[in-house]
Amino acid sequence: MSSLGASHCQPAICVPFPVWIDVLWEPRGFSYVDLVEGVHDGRFYALKRILCHEREDRKEALHEVEMHRLFNHPNILRLEAHCIIERGSKWEAWLLLPYVKRGTLWNEVEILRDKNTFMPEDRVVRILHGICLGLKAIHDRGFAHRDLKPTNVLLEDNDRPLLMDLGSMNQACIEVTGSRKAMEVQDWASQRCTISYRSPELFSVSSDCVIDERTDIWSLGCVLYSMMFGEGPYDMIFQKGDSVALAVQNNISIPENDRYSQGLQSLLSLMMAVNPQERPYISTVISHIDVLQPMTDGQATTKI
Repeated sequence: MSSLGASHCQPAICVPFPVWIDVLWEPRGFSYVDLVEGVHDGRFYALKRILCHEREDRKEALHEVEMHRLFNHPNILRLEAHCIIERGSKWEAWLLLPYVKRGTLWNEVEILRDKNTFMPEDRVVRILHGICLGLKAIHDRGFAHRDLKPTNVLLEDNDRPLLMDLGSMNQACIEVTGSRKAMEVQDWASQRCTISYRSPELFSVSSDCVIDERTDIWSLGCVLYSMMFGEGPYDMIFQKGDSVALAVQNNISIPENDRYSQGLQSLLSLMMAVNPQERPYISTVISHIDVLQPMTDGQATTKI
């Protein structure tokens, strides 16, 4: 089916008649994710239900569906089925997604932090590489994710990361000409881009600039920081009620440590350049990661 339609589903795996098991999480206002069991195959799925109060809500749900349908990539969560269900005077968009039992990257970061331990570099680099491959697929299609964060990365049992929550995706390059367009972009970012992972240029949008996909590179740096140090670089600032908008205008301060190579720490600093023009594109990030990854065929690895 090419579009969402009232009470229409595609394919009929377990919608519109799934067996509800539990509530998994509430990813955003007016949406819920339930654990359901397919009545035909007995498999578990995650059913994301988006409450659509107005026509614009349905348009946004359709946008998320279309973003999912653009990709068939091992590092992007696939969409199994979708439909819109009428609920009295309201509507719900249902997005049927694979159930990943292990949960999100943030779950893993919290577990390690509670144990007062940290993720080893080889694992950090391996997960980061998978995230980058998914992000590159998005950027190569001319889009940006715009809300990359540890809670939007699922981890499979083999540590393969899956990017999810594609509802904030939009075109990679946004040309801003004039104060009205600048305010429009800034207001959109304040609603759709999580504050502690939002890039500096989205807090105060210039009236003459181009916003590009390197907003994701900043967010990717924040995700890398969380894997290395147990929390995002601006999580505590936000939780304390201090100004994240002010904090992101300064160069990132990397805690002193002997756990991670200078190469990985340098890559982190590079990704979190305040000036977006100084940040690398995703292909360059992947090239840096290739240097950091252990070599194959039994060859020794030298950290830089």
